[in-house]
Amino acid sequence: MTDLPVLAVLDDVLAALRGTGAGVLIAPPGAGKTTAVAPALLDQEWCSGTILLTSPRRVAARAAAERMAELIGEKPGQTVGYMTRLDSKLSAQTRIVVMTEAILVNRLLDDPELSGISAILFDEAHERHLDSDLALALALETRMVLREDLRVLVMSATIDGGRFGRLLGEDAPVVESVGKAYPLEMRWLGSSPAARTEDAMCQAIMTAWRETDRDILAFLPGVREIERTRERLVDRLSDVPILPLHGQVDPAAQREAIRLDRDGRRRIVLATSIAESSITLDGVGVVVDSGLSRHAEFDKAAGTTHLVTRRASQASAAQRAGRAARQGPGIAYRLWEEHGHAGRPAFDEPEIVTADLAGLSLALASRGTGDPTQLPWLDLPPASSLDAARRQLTSLEALDSAGKITAFGKAMAAMPMDPAQAAMVLHGSRAGQSDRAAQIALLVQERRLGGAEEDLIARLHRWDADRGSRAAASRKLAAGWARRADKLVAEQAAEVRGDAISPALFLALARPDFIARRRPNSQSEWISAGGRGFVIDPTSPLARNEWIVIADAQGRASGSVVTSGAALERDDIERHLAHRIQSQSILRWNAREERVEARVERRLGEIVIASGPDPSPNTGDIVDILVDKAVEKMSIVLPDNLLARARYAEIDALTPEKLRDTARFWLAPFLEGRRDIGLPQGQIADALLNSLDWEQRKRMDNAAPKEFVSPAGTHHAIDYTGEDAPCVEVRVQALFGLDRHPKVGSTPLLIKLTSPAGRPVQATRDLPGFWRGSWADVRKEMKGRYPKHRWPEEPWTERPSLKTKNAFSREAS
Repeated sequence: MTDLPVLAVLDDVLAALRGTGAGVLIAPPGAGKTTAVAPALLDQEWCSGTILLTSPRRVAARAAAERMAELIGEKPGQTVGYMTRLDSKLSAQTRIVVMTEAILVNRLLDDPELSGISAILFDEAHERHLDSDLALALALETRMVLREDLRVLVMSATIDGGRFGRLLGEDAPVVESVGKAYPLEMRWLGSSPAARTEDAMCQAIMTAWRETDRDILAFLPGVREIERTRERLVDRLSDVPILPLHGQVDPAAQREAIRLDRDGRRRIVLATSIAESSITLDGVGVVVDSGLSRHAEFDKAAGTTHLVTRRASQASAAQRAGRAARQGPGIAYRLWEEHGHAGRPAFDEPEIVTADLAGLSLALASRGTGDPTQLPWLDLPPASSLDAARRQLTSLEALDSAGKITAFGKAMAAMPMDPAQAAMVLHGSRAGQSDRAAQIALLVQERRLGGAEEDLIARLHRWDADRGSRAAASRKLAAGWARRADKLVAEQAAEVRGDAISPALFLALARPDFIARRRPNSQSEWISAGGRGFVIDPTSPLARNEWIVIADAQGRASGSVVTSGAALERDDIERHLAHRIQSQSILRWNAREERVEARVERRLGEIVIASGPDPSPNTGDIVDILVDKAVEKMSIVLPDNLLARARYAEIDALTPEKLRDTARFWLAPFLEGRRDIGLPQGQIADALLNSLDWEQRKRMDNAAPKEFVSPAGTHHAIDYTGEDAPCVEVRVQALFGLDRHPKVGSTPLLIKLTSPAGRPVQATRDLPGFWRGSWADVRKEMKGRYPKHRWPEEPWTERPSLKTKNAFSREAS
């Protein structure tokens, strides 16, 4: 331990903590900051209490504590101990406690003064987990308000030391360690977009296996890729230990992946980002990096968290490569191009920007922090995420309508889990089934516990039968949650009913928006009460049910795939979720029949449980819908010729735009008592004309008269709609005696002349010219077709009449 590079700057670190009480330590991988700094504080004059050292992951926390204990010749649980969710080693003599960030958050919430704690060391701060940022903000608030003597040290290999230093205080020193200068060779293998990750990684690992002689650590984005890569490697290297390392591996297997092989064999460790920092893997001199990482990203609109695979940042890639040169010269193989490395993001995006903030908001509400943005954050939590969190907490009855924490919310905040799971266990306690509810909550968190299938109840039964050490430790943890929930319920004097109900209901009560019903005529699609669509593999046992509650899903939009859930019975929903079921009068536009339908629906959120005709719908709402549809289909409702007349006469009050804007005033009276928009256009035209004032009406009649009256006294509507407007259709005999062409304003009216049978004869804007020109040919043709009618040579001198020659003569006599 005497050759650790961090020892060269340890005096500077001690001076910072002795002086200002806060500081930043930047030290590269392998410098020894995780294992050397905390023990060096024990003999400081100010350090009379316990030192807390945070670790981003359980496996790293346990490994760091075991390594420190080994260096001082002890076992974990003596001077150095650790606390993780499923495994802890502590005793009365423990002075250094390595704990996960979530446990530190709970400690700060339970005891803001941190009685008996002398210092908090935030290790691997560059990872910027939500719990890490929250714990640091709470610790700094404690230091500012309650405990000026509390020492805070932020440590990492790759952080912006200046930003962290300013957060800790203007005078907080930033100490840098140079680290061991073991050579590290980079080999760029390039990327193949068409290749699957596991195939590309298998090929790269085989290349590294042939070209090197050290143990290999390979970084993959997730468990699925690790398993598939392992399957491929086992076929090629049957005698080689190929070890997975991720959060779902049990502690014994994690230790095996960290330590040298007992038989001295070379080994290959396949890891997620869990191995990026804090952990030293003995014997590893080669790293193969896929260049990918998987992050949880919260969808504020859907209320679900998705796992998103993206390119690892430059800082993350540096951490990974550094694993190869921690104990000697190393080689790092990268599955991307060297020239593209600079295009990667410098750092991973902090979780506070992308994560679900419901837990953070509840924790701060329980602490009495009204405005979370007032805490000392490195990055402020987004306002939209805080709004989404408040809506969720209000739905769970953790916050009241004014945003204040309720008694139930205080109980939820006292549970060491996210708000929905806390509500689940508390609901279980109120029903006298806290153990079962706590077990369901743990299954939601531990994805491989009790198996990997989607059905949580099937996993619960399989877990019941599992007698392994991990299963036993998990049951012990769940039992502790149950006892805590029972105590909280008892403190609230809440009624304990002792109902014998399905454990799935506890999940439904805590996640009401994720109750889902199968869509009609589908075997794989469900609609949730929150309005989001989900998909289940039709071969899954969970897909046999009409009603389910979704615990987790992955993917975006309507194609999110359910990864865990439980079946529900409709009778249970009707009985235990009756307060969330509402009867609503629903008005819908039937596009096929083009009419409004009125129905009464019983709904659980967006799920229709039952539906029937509404005998007494709100007529005003129906009119509103009809007006909206009429505005969409204005050309169907309004008489075209009226609009054209108004346009010709330049009457602004009757433009389509004005009529759309004022539709609720002039159109609504016509729609009362109707369900469709099939209105008589004549009535609408009269109503619109009547809406004009005297000046507008006079201008309309003068500039664009509605009709033309022929010399014969017949009335003909003038058409203003076509390209040849204004025009009118008139039987030629009705114009006898007219030797002046009629006009609309100053525009000659286009007259479409027809025969006695109404067939087109000719169109003209010059009637006198027509009489004296082509009329002779028309007259000759008409005399042959209609011999009973008059066809004079000089029609402009004749009296107009539509009658036959005999009738005209009788009338004249």
